[in-house]
Amino acid sequence: MTNKINNVDLDKVSNTVAKGKEDKNTLKKPVNLQGEWNLDPDSECQFKTELSFENGKEVIEIDSPSFLGGGGNRLGPMAYCIAGITSCFIGTFVGIAAQQGVKLTKLKVNTECNINFAKTFDLADEPITEGINFQIEAQSENADNSKLQAILKMAEERCPAMYSMSHKVDVNAKIV
Repeated sequence: MTNKINNVDLDKVSNTVAKGKEDKNTLKKPVNLQGEWNLDPDSECQFKTELSFENGKEVIEIDSPSFLGGGGNRLGPMAYCIAGITSCFIGTFVGIAAQQGVKLTKLKVNTECNINFAKTFDLADEPITEGINFQIEAQSENADNSKLQAILKMAEERCPAMYSMSHKVDVNAKIV
Protein backbone atom coordinates (compact mmCIF):
# COMPACT_ATOMS: atom_id res chain seq x y z
CA MET A 1 0.00 0.00 0.00
CA THR A 2 1.36 3.38 -0.96
CA ASN A 3 1.75 6.21 1.53
CA LYS A 4 -0.24 8.98 -0.16
CA ILE A 5 -1.35 12.33 1.21
CA ASN A 6 -3.07 14.86 -1.08
CA ASN A 7 -2.49 12.50 -4.03
CA VAL A 8 1.29 12.71 -3.48
CA ASP A 9 3.13 9.40 -3.14
CA LEU A 10 5.39 10.13 -0.17
CA ASP A 11 7.34 6.88 -0.57
CA LYS A 12 8.43 7.97 -4.05
CA VAL A 13 9.29 11.46 -2.79
CA SER A 14 11.33 10.03 0.11
CA ASN A 15 13.18 7.76 -2.31
CA THR A 16 13.96 10.72 -4.58
CA VAL A 17 15.26 12.77 -1.64
CA ALA A 18 17.40 9.88 -0.37
CA LYS A 19 18.95 9.36 -3.82
CA GLY A 20 19.49 13.12 -4.12
CA LYS A 21 21.36 13.22 -0.82
CA GLU A 22 23.69 10.49 -2.12
CA ASP A 23 24.12 12.02 -5.58
CA LYS A 24 22.65 15.42 -6.47
CA ASN A 25 22.94 14.56 -10.17
CA THR A 26 19.96 12.20 -9.75
CA LEU A 27 17.84 15.33 -9.19
CA LYS A 28 18.58 16.64 -12.70
CA LYS A 29 15.84 15.50 -15.06
CA PRO A 30 16.06 16.12 -18.82
CA VAL A 31 13.21 17.61 -20.82
CA ASN A 32 13.47 17.25 -24.58
CA LEU A 33 10.99 18.09 -27.26
CA GLN A 34 10.95 18.24 -31.01
CA GLY A 35 8.50 20.58 -32.61
CA GLU A 36 7.58 21.85 -36.01
CA TRP A 37 6.09 25.12 -37.20
CA ASN A 38 3.19 24.43 -39.54
CA LEU A 39 3.62 26.49 -42.72
CA ASP A 40 0.21 25.52 -44.16
CA PRO A 41 -1.99 28.67 -44.04
CA ASP A 42 -5.15 26.55 -43.68
CA SER A 43 -3.92 24.72 -40.59
CA GLU A 44 -5.75 24.92 -37.27
CA CYS A 45 -2.48 25.32 -35.37
CA GLN A 46 0.88 26.95 -35.96
CA PHE A 47 3.13 24.74 -33.84
CA LYS A 48 2.98 21.07 -32.94
CA THR A 49 5.18 19.10 -30.59
CA GLU A 50 5.16 15.64 -29.12
CA LEU A 51 6.33 15.40 -25.55
CA SER A 52 7.30 12.16 -23.89
CA PHE A 53 6.66 11.46 -20.23
CA GLU A 54 7.20 8.42 -18.00
CA ASN A 55 4.11 6.55 -19.15
CA GLY A 56 3.55 7.81 -22.67
CA LYS A 57 3.54 10.68 -25.12
CA GLU A 58 1.28 13.64 -25.74
CA VAL A 59 0.88 15.80 -28.82
CA ILE A 60 0.41 19.47 -28.08
CA GLU A 61 -0.87 21.90 -30.69
CA ILE A 62 -0.32 25.61 -30.16
CA ASP A 63 -1.74 28.53 -32.09
CA SER A 64 -0.97 32.17 -31.43
CA PRO A 65 -3.84 34.54 -30.72
CA SER A 66 -5.02 36.53 -33.74
CA PHE A 67 -3.32 39.77 -32.61
CA LEU A 68 0.01 37.89 -32.91
CA GLY A 69 -0.83 36.59 -36.38
CA GLY A 70 -2.32 33.24 -35.45
CA GLY A 71 -5.85 32.00 -35.81
CA GLY A 72 -6.61 31.76 -32.10
CA ASN A 73 -7.66 28.14 -32.65
CA ARG A 74 -5.64 26.63 -29.78
CA LEU A 75 -4.07 27.85 -26.58
CA GLY A 76 -1.21 30.24 -27.25
CA PRO A 77 2.35 29.79 -26.01
CA MET A 78 1.96 32.17 -23.06
CA ALA A 79 -1.21 30.40 -21.90
CA TYR A 80 0.83 27.19 -21.69
CA CYS A 81 3.53 29.06 -19.78
CA ILE A 82 1.05 30.40 -17.22
CA ALA A 83 -0.62 26.98 -16.88
CA GLY A 84 2.81 25.40 -16.36
CA ILE A 85 3.82 27.96 -13.75
CA THR A 86 0.50 27.57 -11.94
CA SER A 87 0.59 23.76 -11.90
CA CYS A 88 4.24 23.75 -10.81
CA PHE A 89 3.57 26.22 -8.00
CA ILE A 90 0.46 24.41 -6.75
CA GLY A 91 2.23 21.05 -7.10
CA THR A 92 5.09 22.38 -4.98
CA PHE A 93 2.61 23.66 -2.38
CA VAL A 94 0.79 20.31 -2.25
CA GLY A 95 4.05 18.35 -2.10
CA ILE A 96 5.35 20.39 0.84
CA ALA A 97 2.00 20.06 2.62
CA ALA A 98 2.04 16.27 2.12
CA GLN A 99 5.61 15.95 3.36
CA GLN A 100 4.60 17.81 6.50
CA GLY A 101 1.56 15.58 7.01
CA VAL A 102 -0.92 18.34 6.20
CA LYS A 103 -4.04 16.79 4.72
CA LEU A 104 -5.83 19.17 2.40
CA THR A 105 -9.59 18.96 2.03
CA LYS A 106 -9.82 21.62 -0.67
CA LEU A 107 -7.38 23.36 -2.97
CA LYS A 108 -8.32 25.69 -5.81
CA VAL A 109 -6.29 28.36 -7.54
CA ASN A 110 -7.15 31.37 -9.65
CA THR A 111 -4.16 32.76 -11.56
CA GLU A 112 -4.11 36.20 -13.11
CA CYS A 113 -1.45 38.16 -14.95
CA ASN A 114 -1.22 40.62 -17.77
CA ILE A 115 1.18 39.80 -20.59
CA ASN A 116 2.84 42.85 -22.15
CA PHE A 117 3.79 42.24 -25.79
CA ALA A 118 5.56 45.61 -26.25
CA LYS A 119 8.99 43.91 -26.22
CA THR A 120 7.78 41.32 -28.75
CA PHE A 121 6.96 44.09 -31.23
CA ASP A 122 10.14 46.05 -30.38
CA LEU A 123 8.02 48.96 -29.16
CA ALA A 124 9.44 49.17 -25.63
CA ASP A 125 11.93 47.40 -23.39
CA GLU A 126 9.38 46.56 -20.72
CA PRO A 127 8.92 43.39 -18.67
CA ILE A 128 6.74 40.71 -20.25
CA THR A 129 4.62 40.72 -17.11
CA GLU A 130 4.42 42.83 -13.98
CA GLY A 131 3.83 39.70 -11.97
CA ILE A 132 1.58 36.73 -11.48
CA ASN A 133 -1.16 36.72 -8.88
CA PHE A 134 -2.35 33.48 -7.33
CA GLN A 135 -5.55 33.45 -5.31
CA ILE A 136 -5.44 30.13 -3.49
CA GLU A 137 -8.34 28.62 -1.62
CA ALA A 138 -6.90 25.99 0.70
CA GLN A 139 -8.53 24.08 3.50
CA SER A 140 -7.08 21.37 5.69
CA GLU A 141 -8.42 18.91 8.22
CA ASN A 142 -5.32 19.22 10.41
CA ALA A 143 -3.65 22.59 9.74
CA ASP A 144 -4.70 26.13 10.51
CA ASN A 145 -4.32 29.17 8.27
CA SER A 146 -0.93 30.14 9.73
CA LYS A 147 0.46 26.68 8.88
CA LEU A 148 -0.94 26.93 5.34
CA GLN A 149 0.66 30.40 5.00
CA ALA A 150 4.02 28.95 6.08
CA ILE A 151 3.70 26.20 3.46
CA LEU A 152 2.80 28.84 0.87
CA LYS A 153 5.98 30.77 1.69
CA MET A 154 8.05 27.59 1.31
CA ALA A 155 6.39 26.88 -2.05
CA GLU A 156 7.30 30.39 -3.25
CA GLU A 157 10.93 29.69 -2.34
CA ARG A 158 11.13 26.13 -3.73
CA CYS A 159 8.97 26.08 -6.89
CA PRO A 160 11.17 25.36 -9.94
CA ALA A 161 9.00 27.49 -12.26
CA MET A 162 9.05 30.46 -9.86
CA TYR A 163 12.82 30.13 -9.52
CA SER A 164 13.22 30.06 -13.30
CA MET A 165 11.19 33.25 -13.62
CA SER A 166 13.12 35.13 -10.95
CA HIS A 167 16.63 34.02 -11.91
CA LYS A 168 18.53 34.24 -15.16
CA VAL A 169 18.22 31.14 -17.30
CA ASP A 170 20.94 30.73 -19.90
CA VAL A 171 19.59 30.13 -23.39
CA ASN A 172 21.61 28.83 -26.31
CA ALA A 173 19.80 29.03 -29.67
CA LYS A 174 21.42 28.37 -33.02
CA ILE A 175 20.50 27.62 -36.61
CA VAL A 176 21.71 24.13 -37.60
